[in-house]
Amino acid sequence: MQGGTGMMITLLLALVLFVSVWQGVSRGASGSMQHLFFFAIHAVLTLVSMFIAYQLANQLSPIVVAWIQDMQLTIPADPSWWERSYFTVITSIRDFDFMRMLLLFIVLYFVIRLLLNVVERLLIVIWAPSADERDEHARTARRRTGLQRLFSRSIGAFVGIVTGIIRLVIIVAVLFGVVSLQPSGGFSRAIQASDLYQEVSNRIVKPVAGSWITEKLPVLSSQVEQQFKEMMHRRYEVIDQHIPQNIEQAAVKITEGAASDKEKARKLYDWIGTRIQYDWDKANNYLEKGVWKEQAPADTFKSKEGVCIDYARLYAMMARTVALKVKVITGVGYDGRGGYGPHAWNSVYLTEEEKWILLDTTWASTGDWFDRPDFSKTHIPD
Repeated sequence: MQGGTGMMITLLLALVLFVSVWQGVSRGASGSMQHLFFFAIHAVLTLVSMFIAYQLANQLSPIVVAWIQDMQLTIPADPSWWERSYFTVITSIRDFDFMRMLLLFIVLYFVIRLLLNVVERLLIVIWAPSADERDEHARTARRRTGLQRLFSRSIGAFVGIVTGIIRLVIIVAVLFGVVSLQPSGGFSRAIQASDLYQEVSNRIVKPVAGSWITEKLPVLSSQVEQQFKEMMHRRYEVIDQHIPQNIEQAAVKITEGAASDKEKARKLYDWIGTRIQYDWDKANNYLEKGVWKEQAPADTFKSKEGVCIDYARLYAMMARTVALKVKVITGVGYDGRGGYGPHAWNSVYLTEEEKWILLDTTWASTGDWFDRPDFSKTHIPD
């Protein structure tokens, strides 16, 4: 199967080269040289746009942070879906360096590229032949002898080969990036089964940019994925921004006497783990009927009932009350029967130890799930 797919990729790559050569033959020597010239101009302007966008993004990043901080964001007590989305994105841009840089780079690149398109159009107007010149070229081409036409098309074919190789290398470099990000994926194995891909990547892509792609690209991809997850988790901070007075007072009382962040986190874990009961009716209504009952941490605190996300949101709210850095993490948890189901838990930062720890108040009744060494074996985040 992979051999057949590999052959398909080889044929597609070969088609790119063939079309480029055919275009070169059709355009002839002058037309092909002109096309190659504008192709090179386009590539140069693209690289220049990327360079300028990166430099400007570095310069503007701290300015954007200061601007958002000066906005003095006020989150409503009961934000709408649009308001939750807005505050989640804007606070993520403020707090996540890589995400902010990436967004700035993308926006600046497209703006700069749009402006440089004007330069590209001007070059086309200046150097591209006019209608009269094209007509004259056509008349000249018709007057050429067979040998002259053959020579022109041969030059055009050669230029087409050069253009095709450049296109082929760019496509193979992109495919090489896909393989680097997901080396064990089915599509990646199919790509690597292509003989033409292997030839171009081994002879050109790897010697020129292979180390950068294999080392840098996975790191960049991982950072994007991680910060996107952080943004998704942050929505609960936005929703639960306003802390009711009774929850605030309870959290302060529960953690009274705690000498460290770890002690605070542990006291809150023990309290929620022993006071809140799992709401099986709510869980079954969602799993069997698709009916979801949204409840705020204040509802969980009052009723002393909830499912995993309710435990996690209440814990996060109480932890923030006593100056703990905390996250609500969603994903899947082991169900004890060989499978996994939707779940939520928390991560807390311990300042004195300079590290994040994981805890699961929902599972507190089944054992100690506070900073447990094997925690990640049963909890898989989104």
